[in-house]
Amino acid sequence: MQKVNIGIVGGAGYTGGELLRVVLRHPNAHISFVHSTSSAEELVSKVHTDLVGDTDLKFVAALDQNIDVLFLCVGHGDAKKFLAAHDIKSSIKIIDLSQDFRLAEGASIGTRQFVYGLPELNKAAITSAQNIANPGCFATAIQLGLLPLASKGLLKEVYTTGITGATGAGQALSVTSHFSWRANNIQAYKTLQHQHLNEIEESLATLQGNKNAEVHFVPWRGDFTRGIFVTSVISSDLSMEAIYELYNAYYESHPFTHVSKNNIDLKQVVNTNKCLIHIEKQGNKIAIHSVIDNLLKGAVGQAVQNMNLIFGLEEGTGLQLKANYF
Repeated sequence: MQKVNIGIVGGAGYTGGELLRVVLRHPNAHISFVHSTSSAEELVSKVHTDLVGDTDLKFVAALDQNIDVLFLCVGHGDAKKFLAAHDIKSSIKIIDLSQDFRLAEGASIGTRQFVYGLPELNKAAITSAQNIANPGCFATAIQLGLLPLASKGLLKEVYTTGITGATGAGQALSVTSHFSWRANNIQAYKTLQHQHLNEIEESLATLQGNKNAEVHFVPWRGDFTRGIFVTSVISSDLSMEAIYELYNAYYESHPFTHVSKNNIDLKQVVNTNKCLIHIEKQGNKIAIHSVIDNLLKGAVGQAVQNMNLIFGLEEGTGLQLKANYF
């Protein structure tokens, strides 16, 4: 059985821990090292205590370059700094979970060129890529709700709202991630200026063949741990039958995105790599609901999905995860 040798940089945070949980159970993955300057020499299971009994790995401060792929689970801006400071062998593939290389204008460093890693948009390019820029969590949920329409050039004005769990803010404590603030509370933030808007509009323009799609996005902080629920509203004269035909045809070859004619909710996708989509229509207005787990399909699960595609593995390998439905 083919084994992919993995290095993880930034293994002490939310995404690093979630990546460990997935790849420790991946039949084709071998973790060569987990890098963390803040937790060097500590047992991984001391930081991620749910992994007690699952691994004896320790965090390391040094990099072992006898690997096939390096996952960068670092903060925004830090991936670019890390690669500038370390001479990573050109044979090592890189999957970056920050936003540093997602836009076409900044999708390279040195001789490394990054491919935007949304499989439902760029699967063919991902399979031959050397480096992947993993999409943002809100960007994934919003785009998956809109890609079929963009593929037919049907997007103009898009009005989107979305609510995310506390893990979307990262592990560093802030006023709005503190339990006392977050519990029984919601708040709009970064209204109409969220950092994921640029990658969303760039992807939609590429697929649609024009820049007609303008996304107006209001994100919300939710009083729950994980998950994203997004609703996008557009004007359209398409019938519901035509809409569902379009969506089912677009996602037919994509194993993790499913279109439901029933109402959807977060518990259906939390702890999975799924995206579920449900569509409603009143008059000439269409509401597209999409739900994902922000740490899996919105981050780590999608990163492993990209790894599978790059190394010629079945796309869903290691990602048949169980939802926490109750």
